[in-house]
Amino acid sequence: MDVVRVSKRLSFVLRHRPQSAGLTLDDAGWADVDELLSALRLTRAELEHVVATNDKRRFAFDGTGTRIRASQGHSVSVRLGYPTERPPDELFHGTVDRFLPAILEEGLRPGRRHAVHLSPDVVTARTVGGRRGRAVVLRVDAAAMVAEGARFTRSANGVWLVEAVPPSHLTVLAR
Repeated sequence: MDVVRVSKRLSFVLRHRPQSAGLTLDDAGWADVDELLSALRLTRAELEHVVATNDKRRFAFDGTGTRIRASQGHSVSVRLGYPTERPPDELFHGTVDRFLPAILEEGLRPGRRHAVHLSPDVVTARTVGGRRGRAVVLRVDAAAMVAEGARFTRSANGVWLVEAVPPSHLTVLAR
């Protein structure tokens, strides 16, 4: 089994196009494990291996082990139900040079996703930004955003989520 290929397929199905595998997600983004296994022609052991070894912990089983979902990054309508949490005073976002002018003018917006994804540390942000080119790391003044009423949540895999980040709360750290 090609773990990377299966992980990418799971991301596509559980985040963006469940109908491509004949699945329906519930309001919170959960899919039935048995239906997923059948649709993707996987064994339970293969699925558990992909979930357990995914370096970003992108997927989670529910408490019963009968449902699975992506931890964040959906472009389909879901309510993940993560509680509002106070973030660290600083968070980070990794991107690439070509997006920097628009980000500095408009801030960070979720695009096709439900929320902006922020990293708890510079190293993670640099890794995320480096997937599409030379990484640029932005510092997010999360403390100021909270003081202004922004609501942050944290996904099951530790990614911080917020509706948007205004340019006034961004600083370029590293290019």
